[in-house]
Formats: sequence, C-alpha cells, structure tokens
Amino acid sequence: MKTSYTALADFGRALLKRPTLSEGLPMISEYAKAVSGAERCSIFIYNPKIQMLWTTLADGIEKIMVHKDDGIVGNTLKEGKPILVNNPYEDERFLHTIDNKTGFVTENIASIPIFDSNRHIIGVFQLLNKPGGFSAEDAKFMIFFAHYISGYLELAMLFDDEASLLAKGIE
Repeated sequence: MKTSYTALADFGRALLKRPTLSEGLPMISEYAKAVSGAERCSIFIYNPKIQMLWTTLADGIEKIMVHKDDGIVGNTLKEGKPILVNNPYEDERFLHTIDNKTGFVTENIASIPIFDSNRHIIGVFQLLNKPGGFSAEDAKFMIFFAHYISGYLELAMLFDDEASLLAKGIE
C-alpha cells in the first residue's frame, strides 16, 4: 500500500468539515477502499447499551446490526486486536447469513478495532475482498488509519447525540 502523508492530511482536513457520521462515514469508506485496494468497507459503531454493532455503510446495503458476540466483527470487538481472514467460509466465526441476505460473496476480511480517547472500543473497521488477500502490512496501515479516524468518530458521535437532543428540545 502506497500512501502519502500529504494525501492523508488532506483527507483529514476534508473529513473535519463533515461533522456528522452520515456525512463522514462514506468519505472514510471511499478513502480506505482507494488506499487499500479492497472492494468494500464497513465501519461498525458499537452501542454498548444494546450490545450491538451497527453500520449503515456497507456499500449500498441497508443497516446491518450484529450482536457483540457474533461474527468476525464481534470477535474483533471482544479481542480488541486486528483479525485477518483470507478464507472466511472456512472460519467458524464468519456470519454466512449476511452474505446470504445480500448476495455478496466475501473472499477475505480485515477487521480492526477502533478505540476512543479512553481506550474503549467504539467500533470496528472492516475491509472486504482485497485481490490477493490481506497481509500483516495491510493490518499495520489499517491500525494506523483506525487511530487516525477514531478522534473524528468520537466527536461525530457526540455531535450526533447533541443534535438529537436539541431536535427533541432537550438541552
């Protein structure tokens, strides 16, 4: 993966101009796919109140919700470390139901936890279907990128919560 620090800084400045998750998540996904060569990107946000991970960003797929104990995404949340799976259909953690529902065929997965400023996991960043599979070098970049976007995600979630309260007339 060749990435320039200047391009990453430009991306970061542009991302900060999008204060809500609905504005920022698509930009994060597109950048991650372009840099990694992956076909798809999903950013799962963890809601500890309901113990679910959710994403509305799965490249054209409606909202996906996964229990914190399920799938590779749930294992990433539990273990708090990257998981690379280059043959998911042979991995017992893989959720076949999502591929069955969407018609998508997952060939490989890179799944990286996203930590907030207090080192709590706030989400999981996944890339799917990189030609040739994912390597340890890919995981290094994705860990760096997850740290890079974590501050934005933490702020955007606070912004979305505050906007929701204001919309309800609660201050």
